[in-house]
Amino acid sequence: MFILYEAPLVILIVTGILKYHYQQMTKHNELSFYKPKVSCIVTCYSEGESVALTARSLAEQTYPGDIEIILVVDGAAKNKETYQAAIAASREKLKENRNILVLPKWQRGGRVSSCNAGLDIASGEIVMALDGDTSFDNDMIARIAPHFEDPNVPATSGAIRVRNAGGSLVAKFQSIEYLLSMQASKTGLAEWNLQTNISGAFGAFRRSVLKRVGGWTTHSAEDLDLTIRLKQYQKRHPEWRIPFEPLAIAKTDVPTSWKDLIKQRLRWDGDLFFIFFRKHWSSFSTKLVGLKHYLFTLLYGWIQNVVIPFVVIGYTAYLFLTLPITVAFSIFVAVYIIYVLVLMFFYIFTLVALSERVREDLQLFPLLIIFPFYSFFMRGIAIFALVNELVRRSHQESAMAPWWVFKRGGKF
Repeated sequence: MFILYEAPLVILIVTGILKYHYQQMTKHNELSFYKPKVSCIVTCYSEGESVALTARSLAEQTYPGDIEIILVVDGAAKNKETYQAAIAASREKLKENRNILVLPKWQRGGRVSSCNAGLDIASGEIVMALDGDTSFDNDMIARIAPHFEDPNVPATSGAIRVRNAGGSLVAKFQSIEYLLSMQASKTGLAEWNLQTNISGAFGAFRRSVLKRVGGWTTHSAEDLDLTIRLKQYQKRHPEWRIPFEPLAIAKTDVPTSWKDLIKQRLRWDGDLFFIFFRKHWSSFSTKLVGLKHYLFTLLYGWIQNVVIPFVVIGYTAYLFLTLPITVAFSIFVAVYIIYVLVLMFFYIFTLVALSERVREDLQLFPLLIIFPFYSFFMRGIAIFALVNELVRRSHQESAMAPWWVFKRGGKF
């Protein structure tokens, strides 16, 4: 299974990262006068004072062009602390070409509603959708904006790193996940134009394209939904590409307890089933996305996220139920050793090739020994989430929006 399924993906990612480095080494530093206005839509709900930190990190960007920061406060009537923090941030003294707007939505409508409200008043050529509890390195926009000088780029995104990695063992595990999946994997896949998802917490879009596809749509997993809708134009626009900028860094807080992590992953994994098999089932066609994107989505979208969790857990249970315990345990140990060795290789390769915080990431290296058990546990959570969505339509119970928003959104 590893040789036929996992190994090709690892090779694709590693060669993609090598391709990225080759392009960086051979790229000519030509003078560019492309400095488009950037509108940053920051969705705020219950972040409190963190909103001011996010706004400040955007206002202090080194990018020489205009930056419009739109703080959309969802449910501002009840979220007074967040609303007041946003107002205070808008009154701070800023650079001449920085502007902070506060857009209060008095009744809560959810993240999608907030993004669309911000898009409605955004005036920049580039629109960024960002979370209110996320901060950014000060060269983030300066690294993102140049990608849009190519008219064939409708969207892009940057790397998300864990800000509170020292909070608990759970946060450390997620820090490893984010480094390998949200930085290394996306870097490699984007070089083959196979970007799987533009993160909802850190995505950048050409405003004209975003308007033409209708902005964000109701229901959960709005980031994956929007990415899929953009890819539905791939066959008609084969010149389109969605790059990834690994050195544009955002840092966010992750759950620090097992309880909060499980709640988050139940939502994430359930939403995957909803997006793939309910909302966009009929749109996965070679006539829309092209053969390359169709095959990749089939193998590493549907199968990897929906089928493989059942295979891994089911096969492990089958081993221990049907074989002598010593034989089953031997096979389990062999698989574990292979997994750890590949994981260590990929982790070291990522540190050398991409990490901008090598010392911090090296401190997590010893945890790779037990990381396979964390991954195995997460597979079990994924199975529960997938079954829960299949039976109960759990995406309608998401905290990302009030229940009545999902109810009005229709069923698929």
